[in-house]
Amino acid sequence: MFKQTFGALAAGAILGLAASAASAQTVKIGYIDPLSGPFANVGEAGLKQFQFVIDDINARNLTGGPKLEIVPLDNKGTPQESLNQLKVAIDRGMRFVTQGNGSGAALAISDAVAKHNERNPGQSVLYLNYAAVDPDLTNSKCNFWHFRFDVNADMKMEALTTYLAKDQGIKKVYLIHQNYAFGQQNSRIAKELLARKRPDIQIVGDDLHPIGQVKDFSPYVAKMKAANADIVITGNWGNDMSLLIKAAKDANYNGAFYTYYAGGLGTPTAMGEAAAGKVKQITEWHANIAPNKTEKFANEFEKKYKLDFYYLRVNTMMYMLADAIKKEKSAEPLKVAFALEGMKFASDTGEVEMRASDHQIINPMYISTIVKAANKGDKPQAGGDKSVKYDQEDTGLGFKTDARIEAYVVSQPTSCQMKRPPKS
Repeated sequence: MFKQTFGALAAGAILGLAASAASAQTVKIGYIDPLSGPFANVGEAGLKQFQFVIDDINARNLTGGPKLEIVPLDNKGTPQESLNQLKVAIDRGMRFVTQGNGSGAALAISDAVAKHNERNPGQSVLYLNYAAVDPDLTNSKCNFWHFRFDVNADMKMEALTTYLAKDQGIKKVYLIHQNYAFGQQNSRIAKELLARKRPDIQIVGDDLHPIGQVKDFSPYVAKMKAANADIVITGNWGNDMSLLIKAAKDANYNGAFYTYYAGGLGTPTAMGEAAAGKVKQITEWHANIAPNKTEKFANEFEKKYKLDFYYLRVNTMMYMLADAIKKEKSAEPLKVAFALEGMKFASDTGEVEMRASDHQIINPMYISTIVKAANKGDKPQAGGDKSVKYDQEDTGLGFKTDARIEAYVVSQPTSCQMKRPPKS
């Protein structure tokens, strides 16, 4: 009797220690994005947002035990260095990686992760993509180990072109994109959708420029003016977005810009007052949506880092990851992946779904225009739109919602033929 009781107590103690060890586990997530080079400012800003939401998750124990930790890994903005940093992450025992800036890097990481996991089934790695939007990632090149938490380029362009097609004043459109996978895809889909929705519209320019290398966009803007373009559609981001808008401002180009990333770091400052009423963006969130459940979080982030909050999708991604770990009582990537498939989550703008068929997030989107805000920084300014409470980067300019595009409208079919590993 004594031996049985002692054995039971010992077994219980071992289980208790195991549970304690699991609870104390730290889940390290490799952040593979540019932290040097022309897009370092974008990478550094993203890193701060990850750190802030992870601090919130850890403080509230949303995983049910394990702590999360973000580990910065500088990919210098290139696919090859992304692969080098992925190897560093794997060699250091990281089972989760995230990346977002650049679809070329994303395609390289997704493919490498899938091959690594096939060769090392007991040491699988999960890739959480928060911003790389090349449609191929969740279509022809989809794989089980990749999850995208940003609406893909085709979906965004579907929403943008549906909106602009209603404006009969638009007759001539100029396209300009960075010359890599995402930019090439965006140019293609813009032409296809405009031809279907507004066959009367002329494409009067279609430029692809080297990514992160153009220092002066004035020659491109001169072509826009010469073509009498009513609007410009661009998927540019980072300095390539800021410098493009600055060149347009300096050249007094009066056409409107339809963008994905006008609210990105540095761009509102570069645009200045000349952008008011002329620059639009499509995003999953901006600071003046109503109701704004993220307002308190965004204000606390800005207070700590002196930086505008931008990526609601980073929050969505990390809270969903925490939910998956808590549900499975495990941070094993295979279990987490199956938990994420088909997960529905109450985000701050409504329900989102991680579509199981292709691992593509489906969520509502907002089209907004930058206008003069009610405040400049923390001080009121005369003549501002009273519905635009927050400005961007203390410029006195803030985004005002033109339209909310519901998730079911944003959703597009997928060609993904997902191959799944056994669950155990």
